[in-house]
Order: sequence, then structure tokens, then C-alpha cells
Amino acid sequence: MSETIERIKCLIIGSGPAGYTAAIYAARADLKPVLYTGMEPGGQLTTTTEVDNFPGYPEGIDGPTMMVQLQQQAERFGTQVRIGMVTNVEFSEVAGGIHKITVDNSTQLEAETVIISTGATAKYLGLPSEQKLRGGGVSACAVCDGFFYKGQDVAIVGAGDTAAEEATYLSNICNKVTMLVRKDFMRASKAMQHRVNNTKNLEVLYNTEVDEVLGDTVVEGLRMVNNETGEKSEIEITGLFIAIGHKPNTEIFKGQLDMDETGYVITKGKTTKTNRPGVFASGDVQDKDYRQAVTAAGTGCMAALDAERYLATVETEVTA
Repeated sequence: MSETIERIKCLIIGSGPAGYTAAIYAARADLKPVLYTGMEPGGQLTTTTEVDNFPGYPEGIDGPTMMVQLQQQAERFGTQVRIGMVTNVEFSEVAGGIHKITVDNSTQLEAETVIISTGATAKYLGLPSEQKLRGGGVSACAVCDGFFYKGQDVAIVGAGDTAAEEATYLSNICNKVTMLVRKDFMRASKAMQHRVNNTKNLEVLYNTEVDEVLGDTVVEGLRMVNNETGEKSEIEITGLFIAIGHKPNTEIFKGQLDMDETGYVITKGKTTKTNRPGVFASGDVQDKDYRQAVTAAGTGCMAALDAERYLATVETEVTA
């Protein structure tokens, strides 16, 4: 007995600010979107305690609550939000073609358009003490959380341009910033290195790694180790920022979508269009520069509008 495969007009993969915003716009355009949440419903914001920089929340809001409200808003307009993980895709190469999607290695779907909002995952050091204190002083986004440590002593781990940029950003807010660099040099550009070295309240410790994040429920200090001498030392801090990179969640799309050397989906010009007709990418999965909730939401809106226009164009060509 053959089962009828469900046909979806607009399939959204991922449930962060980009995915839910795409769903809101797609639903209002009568694209009848279906959104699959993935393994981390709500995305990275579910690990953030306070969000103070998203427009419309004058008193701030915690990340999980914001995601629940975004989901409710998407569902209000008719979005079907489903718990599930997209495990395989076969994207059509022709305009108007049907994309084949597998969910949880079993459910087969067909989609006329696909919006990818799978985000990127911040890289952490992997220490148990670091993981225990995520949300309690350990953060992977200085721009998002730095304000909460105004006038305090903090540390940041990393050696690239992002780490240098975030370190100097923190130096404008915090009392003192200690930057831990694993090697005896920084990978950041010369311009960024000069900026770091010329910042008075920013100290760089080379050949230095985190041995332990100290504190029971919140960060109280840091035990460091010099990887050349083995000597350990401690400093008192209230915040630890990890800036060692992000990994875009694009593994299942490799070989079908154009990506850069680190795996971020490449979109065309100022649109969310990918190299496959009817497939769009929004949020951190295609943005390695800003990585903010509000910019992700903006590209989610763009993806839904691009999908709506694509469908209108395809339907016009079919009826012409």
C-alpha cells in the first residue's frame, strides 16, 4: 500500500528568530508554512538568560520566553510548528521543481520552497565547569551580554579578529578585560592587534589556557595555565566570554548548496536566495559577521518575501 507524500508550499527548517520570523511572514502571505524545530527548539537564544537589545522590549526579556512568544505569533497566523529534525534533503536544480525532504530518518515530504534557518553553534572549550556556568557568567557573545558586566572584571578567550573586536568592545564597558591567547601570537589582523595592544584596560596573556572556571552558580574567577611552563594562576572575574568561532549547522546541505570555506551558506547579492531555485537561507546559517537576533529576524522576513515572490514567478511561468 502506497502512502501519499505530504506536499508543503513553504517548509522552514529551524526555529530561532530567523525561522519564526520567516514563518510569520510566510503565513500572512498564505504560504501555509510548516516549521520543523530541529534538535534545539528556539535556537541559541534559549541558552541566553536576558535579552536587552531586541527592539520592543524596554524592560528586556529572557531568551526562552522570547522564543515561546515568537512561536505563538507564528502559530497565530497558521504556521504548523512540528517537533522534528530534518535529516536529509534532495534539492531540485530547476525552477518550479519539488524538493524532497526527510524528517527523523523516516518521514518523507515534498516542498515547493524551503527556508533554511538552522543557525550556527558557538564553539566552547568543553570544560565541565564552563558548561555548568553557561548563562551564569559564561557567554559566547560579548555584544549580546557584555552590558551586564559594566564596570566589572571579565576575561575573553580567543585570538582571531572576532575575539579582538569583542575584547575591545568589552574594554569600553568593563573595568578590566583579560584576553587569553593559546599560542604566542594572535591570528587577528595587524590593525586589530594594534587596537588591542593600545587599549589600556585590556591585558593579553599569551600561551595561556583556561584550566577551570571558578564559581558554583555564577562565575567568580578563572584558573589559568601557561601551556609552556605548566604554571597555574587565578584571577577574579564575573564574566567569561568564549570567542573561538562558530560552526554553521549546514552538514546535511553540503554538496547541494554553495558554501564558503567554513560552511556558511552563500546567498546571492542582497537576497536570501541560494544556488538552488526555491531554496532560501536566513539567520546565522548565512551570516558570520553580525550574528544578532534582530539581524536574523530581518533575514527571516527577507526569506519569506523571496519565497513568496519565487512562487508567484513560477506560477506565472506555468500559466503563461
